[in-house]
Amino acid sequence: MINEDLALSDLSEIGDAIGDRKVTSVQATEACLRRIEAWQPRTNAFLRLEADKALAQAHAMDKELAAGKRRGRLHGVPMAHKDMYYRGGELSTGGSEIRRHWTAPVTATVLERLDAAGVVELGFLNMAEFAAGPTGHNVHHGHCRNPWDGTRVTGGSSSGSGASVAARMVYGALGSDTGGSIRLPASACGVVGMKATYGRVSRAGAVARSWSLDHVGPLTRTVRDNARILGVIAGHDPNDSTTSEKPVPDYEATLEGGVAGLKIGLALPEALTPVDPQIGAAMQAAADALGQLGAAILPARMPDFTDLYRSAEVMVKCEAAAMHRPWMETDAPYANQVRTRMEAGFFIPATQYIDALRLRAHFVREFLDTAMAGVDAVVLPAIPFPVPTLEETDVEASGGPATLDMVARFTGLTRPFNTLGVPALSLPCGFDSNGMPIGLQLVGRPFEEALLYRIGHAYQGATDHHRRVPA
Repeated sequence: MINEDLALSDLSEIGDAIGDRKVTSVQATEACLRRIEAWQPRTNAFLRLEADKALAQAHAMDKELAAGKRRGRLHGVPMAHKDMYYRGGELSTGGSEIRRHWTAPVTATVLERLDAAGVVELGFLNMAEFAAGPTGHNVHHGHCRNPWDGTRVTGGSSSGSGASVAARMVYGALGSDTGGSIRLPASACGVVGMKATYGRVSRAGAVARSWSLDHVGPLTRTVRDNARILGVIAGHDPNDSTTSEKPVPDYEATLEGGVAGLKIGLALPEALTPVDPQIGAAMQAAADALGQLGAAILPARMPDFTDLYRSAEVMVKCEAAAMHRPWMETDAPYANQVRTRMEAGFFIPATQYIDALRLRAHFVREFLDTAMAGVDAVVLPAIPFPVPTLEETDVEASGGPATLDMVARFTGLTRPFNTLGVPALSLPCGFDSNGMPIGLQLVGRPFEEALLYRIGHAYQGATDHHRRVPA
């Protein structure tokens, strides 16, 4: 059903309505621009808003429809993206001061695929500097603020993506995920985020954080919306040698399969990090809801990820140091905590880095043999405690032990799945006592995104957490 305020309609609803010519792309774009006018001062989600360009694109998409051409189910739908995706001949900052005025030489593969699908581009979104931060802080462009409570973090590094989708400024946005950077803002902002299987989506033309751990994916309001976008951007790309040649299924076509007969493991991994009682209760309630829909809910045991965490730290520090070395040798303007974290990579022996890469296959086998044994998917929290404030997590301002510990625990349940490379879907499952969203993760076997979407869609059909909108 199309909302009277078009900006409040879901991506799938607006895409179908544009395709059926019940509304125009121009009308949808104008509705988003009105929301941006109201919400940008509160959230600082956009780094660049390109209103005139977006309206011109929307007019072009409407003309194509009038001529009988529809490019697909995203035709004419307005979106915006984390400012790490290159658009040839245009600015691309990566959330940094270093690239504040840098012009990209090429266009990212994922943007080319969205262009071909007829997406209207409203602009580019705030993010942690060079994607190096899980909370949404940015000393160069201003912190992104959570639309539910401006004193609290959005999650990062895809901060603007989470905030803009939650505030209904855009229908969907691309983010990236090296240690949780899609799922953390999805959880903190109350939206849906998919970190697909490693190699499922091309990273060509995107700022890299860590070649071994980076994933590209969408943030949306509903699971259906997310499945629609992933179906467009996924697939092999000759410009990214890590992409898989496995065929891309029609994710949206299998959403209605339900969960009856599925076995879903519930994990409250206290051994990994303490889980706040509010968060644990929300996970149990979500599992109960899936059980009522016909799934069998079983206990799931996470393996000891101590060695995995160490390996991930080695990979991200070494790879970031290698990428940033030319700038770091010239004393370029980094935030202190970003520079410090990357400099550590210069002191890690190459043998230790190679060992970290070699151990990945072992970690995957261990995870599949423990947590995934006898189940189709696992449910666990995305963030193990209520969404903290910007002040509590401001490493640049304080950097004390308590702050560093909180930031480390913030990513404790998302980081493992980047090293493992398995798909993980975050979706809203309630609100805490502060009125902030709570997010659950659904984790599956490699390339089983369709199954996670199917479970998530069934859950959203039985609940309304994703329907709540920030006031």
